[in-house]
Parts: sequence; C-alpha cells; structure tokens
Amino acid sequence: MGIQYCPPNITLSEVWVNNGLSVCFMDTVISATSLGFILLFGCIQLFFYRKYATVVEHYALPYSQLFGLQMVLCGLMPALGILRFTLQALIFEPGMIYGYMILYLLNSIIVWPFVCLLIVRERNYMLPSVPTKGHGLVLLIFWTGNFVAQNLILLNIKNPGWFFKFENAKDIIQFSLFLSQYLASGVVFILGLKAPGIPSIRHSDSFSRLHPFGDDEENSSSRSPFSNFWAKSKALVPFIWPSKSFKLQIYVIVCVISVVAGRVTNVYVPLYSKYIVDSLTTNVNASSNLSSPKRYYVGLTFEDLHLAFRWDFVLIYVALKVIQGGGAGTSGLLSNLRSFLWISVSQYTTREVQVKFFGHLHRLSLRWHLQRKTGEVLRAMDRGTESVNNILNYLIFNIVPTVADIIIAIVYFAVFFNGWFGLIVFVTMVVYLAITFIITEWRTKFRRTMNQADNEQRQQAVDSLLNFETVKYYANEEFEISRYGRSIRKYQREEWKVNASVSLLNMIQLFIINIGLLVGSLLCVKMIVNHEAGLTAGDYVLFTSYLMQLYTPLNFFGTYYRVLQRCFIDMENMMDLFKQEAEINDEPGAEDLQIRDAHIEFKDVCFNYVPERQVLDNISFSVPPGHTVALVGPSGAGKTSIIRLLFRFYDPTSGEISIDGQNIKHVTQASLRKAVGVVPQDTVLFNDTIQYNIKYGRIESDDADMIEASRGAHIHDKICTFPQRYDTTVGERGLKLMAHRLSTVIHANNIIVLSSEGQITEQGSHDDLLARNGLYASMWNEQLKASDSNEASNSKQEEE
Repeated sequence: MGIQYCPPNITLSEVWVNNGLSVCFMDTVISATSLGFILLFGCIQLFFYRKYATVVEHYALPYSQLFGLQMVLCGLMPALGILRFTLQALIFEPGMIYGYMILYLLNSIIVWPFVCLLIVRERNYMLPSVPTKGHGLVLLIFWTGNFVAQNLILLNIKNPGWFFKFENAKDIIQFSLFLSQYLASGVVFILGLKAPGIPSIRHSDSFSRLHPFGDDEENSSSRSPFSNFWAKSKALVPFIWPSKSFKLQIYVIVCVISVVAGRVTNVYVPLYSKYIVDSLTTNVNASSNLSSPKRYYVGLTFEDLHLAFRWDFVLIYVALKVIQGGGAGTSGLLSNLRSFLWISVSQYTTREVQVKFFGHLHRLSLRWHLQRKTGEVLRAMDRGTESVNNILNYLIFNIVPTVADIIIAIVYFAVFFNGWFGLIVFVTMVVYLAITFIITEWRTKFRRTMNQADNEQRQQAVDSLLNFETVKYYANEEFEISRYGRSIRKYQREEWKVNASVSLLNMIQLFIINIGLLVGSLLCVKMIVNHEAGLTAGDYVLFTSYLMQLYTPLNFFGTYYRVLQRCFIDMENMMDLFKQEAEINDEPGAEDLQIRDAHIEFKDVCFNYVPERQVLDNISFSVPPGHTVALVGPSGAGKTSIIRLLFRFYDPTSGEISIDGQNIKHVTQASLRKAVGVVPQDTVLFNDTIQYNIKYGRIESDDADMIEASRGAHIHDKICTFPQRYDTTVGERGLKLMAHRLSTVIHANNIIVLSSEGQITEQGSHDDLLARNGLYASMWNEQLKASDSNEASNSKQEEE
C-alpha cells in the first residue's frame, strides 16, 4: 500500500475544516506555489544573468552585517523545515509519513537554497540595464508571498487540528517552530526591501564628479526615494506646523478632525444602504428563524424593519452622503471644508519653504555660485516647493485615511460577517499593495532620469538665451535649436517610459481589485441564498457598496504612492541644496569691522582654488589711507582673486589680510562688505532702473546721496540726457563697462604688477615702471601699438 497524500478522513479538496484551513491543503498550496514560482522564474532570471550580466568589482560590494543576517535567515528556513519533518515522522507520529509532508520538505530543501543562490548572483553580478537599488522582482514577490502565507496560518487559531490549543508538549514545540518561521520570514521580507548586500552603483568606477546637488547621478538614480525617510520628514516638520500663526494651527487641527470624521462616515454610508434595502425587502418579526439579528445593526433589531416607509433612513443616508460626497469627482462637506481651510496652511508652507531656500542660496559661498547652473537650481526650487505641499496633502489626507479604511474594513467584515470575508479583503489588500509597491519601486529610475533630462533641457534653454549675443556672433542659431530639440527628444523618451509603466501598473491593479470583488460577491450571494449566517439582500448591498467605496480610494492608492514617491524624488534636489554648507562663515563671537583710517594690508598671502595650481604666491602690499593702488597683469595673474579675498569670498590658504590692523577673518562678513565699495571690471546690473542699481550699494540712501555718487562717478550729466533720467531701465543683466585699459591706472599712487605665476614682479608709479622697462613697460607698449593700429584702421575707413 502506497503512502497516502493526506491523513485518513481528509482529502485535498476539503479546504475549510473545523473553523480553519486543512493542514494538508495549506502545506500543499504553499509548497506547490513556492516550488513552481521560484524554479520557473528563478531559472529565467539566472539565464539572463548568465548571458548578459557583468561582474561587480569587489570594492563596489557594500559591507553590511544585515546582509549576513539575511543569508543566515535564508539558510535557517530549510533547517526549520527539516526539523519539522523529522519531529513529525519520528517523534510526534512515528511512521506516519504523508505525501504533503514530503512535498513540504522538498520545498524547504530546494526553494530556500535556490533563493540564496539568487541573492549571491544579484550581489556579485549586474545586468546592463540601469538597476534600482534592491533585489529583482522574483525574490521580492517570493518573500512577500511567503510572509503572507505565514500570516494566513493565523486564521487557524480556532481550529483544534492545529497547534494553537497548547494542550501538550507537541503543540508547544510545533508552535515554537511556527513562531521561528514567522519571525524569520518577516525579517527576510523586510531585509529584502532594504537589500543591504546589493551594490548601489552601476559601474565599477569609483570616480565621483562634483555636482551641484551633492550625490553623483548613478547613486541618485539607484537609491529609493524613501531612503532616509525619517530624516526627510524631520526636515519638513518646520514647514508642516504653522508655529507663527495660532489661527493656522486651529485650521490644521480642524482638518485632522475632519479626516477622522470622514472615516466614521465611510462606515455608516453602506450600513444605511443596507437598512433601506432590508426595509423594502424583508418583513421579519420576532418569530423569524434567522439567527443573531442584532449583530447587523447598531441599536436596531429586525423587529424595527417591517415593510414600511422608512423616511428616517433615507434622510440619514442622504445627510451622510452630503458629508461624505457623491462619489468620484464630487467632494463632500468635510472635503470642501478641509480644502478651504488648507489653502492658507498650504500658502504658509510654500512661503516658508521658498524664503528659507532663497536665503540659503544667498548664504552659500562664491565658489558654489560660480559652478552652479542657474536654470537647474531654479527648477529644483520650483519642483521642491511644490513637492513639499503635495507630500503633506497626499500623506495626511489620502494615504493615511486609506490605510485606516482598509484596517476598519478588514475588522468589520471579519466581526460582523465572518472570517472568510475578512480574509478576502485582507488578501486582496495585501496583494494589491505589495504589487503596487514593488512595481512603483521598479519605476523609480524612470522618474529620476526624466527629472535629470528635464533639468538638462531647462538648463540648455536658459544658457542659450543668456548667451544669445555669442550665438549670433557665430551664427549658431540653428545649432542651438537643434541641440534644444535633442534635449526635448531625450526628455520625451524618458517620459514615455514613465507613462507606459503607469499603464502597466494600472492594468494589474484593476485585475487584482476585480478578482477580490468577484470572489467576495459570489460568497455573499451563496450565503444569502442558502440562508447562512443570517445574511439578507441588504447585506449584499452592504458588502458590495462598502467594498467599492473602499476600492475607490484604493484604486488611487497606487497613484497616491507614485505621487508621494515622485514628490520625494523632486524634493531630493532641493534637500541636497539645503545640505550644501557655506565655505566661509563668521567666527563665533565675531564683531563688526571698525573703520578708522581704512588702511589695507596684504601680508604673505597665498591662495589657490584647487591644490594643483597656486594662484597667489606670498603677496604682500599695503594701501595707505587716501592712496590709489592699481593691480595689473596678464589674464589669470590673480587680480580678481585679490579683490575676492579682500571681500572675503574666500579665505587665503596662508597669510593675513587686515584693515586698520583687524584681521578680516575675525570680523563679520556683513560689516566688512558694507565698508568696502567695488566697481568690478564686468559690471552686471539688475534688470531695473538706474536709480535702483545706484542705491543698491546702500539701500537706505536717499536721492541726494544717489546724485552725489553719480556726480563722483561723472555719470550724472549723462543720465540727465535720458528721457526718463534716473528711472531709465537698464535691461537684462545691465550695461557692461570694461575697465581693462592701462590708461585708467596711470594716476595711481602705486601700481602693482602681477606675473602669470601669481607673484608681484614690479610695483611703483606709472613713470617709475616705464623707466624700468620691465613687464609693465612691455604691456604699455603693446597697448599703444594696438591703439595706433585701431586709429590707422579707422582713418582708412573714413577716407574710403
């Protein structure tokens, strides 16, 4: 006689036995599903890795103790399976070996080692496609399904055929094995989402480029947008709670209360639908043979439900619908009230984010501003500000309420219907959410690359328009148009991937939702027809309306999650900019600069922008009060760098700069820069009036001060010739003045000549330097020759 597959008096077709699932059925489904899935799709994955994958360099492999824990737990699962089989066959029921036990044992010793093999392969090899930071879909789906299966075992708590009764040592040992498997599968599931052993870079290239947003692009595109979730959430706290306005704080509290009230309303709307249907279809009196009628109503019994005109039910139902809303696209009273109050809160958040971000940009050092891309920074600010508001809206008013609705629905159906309905809702929700999370995480890289392409497109447009004059000089209009067109096509390719993956996810979600609705509806109709559990036609209306009411926000849950994910991605650029720290900061306790004689001194100053090239080498000179000192030299000699050091845009690598004996490193930057005036060689003005630009040097000055400054600069008479005088607009970026000619410095008390190596080669008056016949004299003679050549050319043109 062969081995029986199930124990005596039990068949595989018997699913629900003694208020629980059959052990034979449960182990068979879990084992067959696991074996079939992992062997089929795991082998396909190994085939692709074998054919297309490349080896990850050893230094790119992350070291993590969590990876070691992940491998230990995956290795523990087959050991637990073998131990369970051994105890069952040799101790608990000696010689009683059934087919389902052998299948479960094969599942344990085949599937989990195969899982370990996939983990090692994903860790040490990488496919040529751009990866997400994490495991592949095969392992993620397997770990999710395995953990769900362990939770389904908990449905058998009331089944005496399982081990939850704790009557003897056998039950305690079996429960201990189950608890070990449950904890191990749960931790493996969580570690699978974190993927501690998977490299987060695409290439074995350790070179990291300087990027204005901090992280290199490959790392940025591969990490989860929810990484450092708590740190990002903590950064949002100052913008969430309107601490500066008591009225807005009341608004926030009212909005939260409206969310809670909405959850209560969602329970009673389908409940009163049932009351109305039952009042029209049921004539039940106290002698009815339906059991436990009171458990379907709150404060009502079947005796209250005669065929009568229950106008009170209708009025309450309509009132609840007014509060809840009429369905998709129609907002209810609570929603409209919340939206109205949240307008002011949202504006507060937007204002706080933008002002703080704008102030942070102005506090960053000159080095950062010289390497920034203006269009990219502005785009990051726009997207980041919008994302902060969207995160608050979707998290507080959509995602959290939807999760609460799911939990309430599972508990409600399990208590007031029976466990099967709770199980159907639970499984549908778990599968739906798991698939949504997995596919959405997989889509992350598409969204990031689209953002990057969007930044590049915006930057190219801004850069080209700002340099329109150069474009026209070289007749490169068509080149710029073509380049911009290529950037748009690149963006649209990435946009297509984002939209196509959304369509795929929506189709899968639709399939899962309607499978759950079909199974639940069939079960409900069957129980009503067979008069089981006292269900009535109203209960079918209750079930379907509640389920569809739940599925409506659930159908958008994937959208909420995607939007929340997109918002975190969009916010990353702005948060990375917030992480940028100013290179030059005031010392603790720094005092304002005190001006007495305005004596400036450079003493043994050395400076470099990068270690490879020295810009200034032991520069020493002084500027006595009332003297004019000029800096001349070839391009790149360090003239501009000396001015930047004086304004403390940078600190010298060595040496000291002082004003009236005060080291400028020990005074506040604001007082230093207010005490020193500058007219740079490339004067870029604001796109505003002449009056605005002149007063910008001292904003609090009046018109008399402005005119006096204009007369000192010998431009007052010229300004008066303009039709709008000082109200004349100067245009974008202003009018450029070039001050490179040596003739502008011949009256200086001291002229300092810098060499291309950043050293002082000569200094003295104009006449002294010409007499020395050195570098200054050579530069002067070259300029005279260029001037004579221009004059001759102009004369020839006039004669023609």
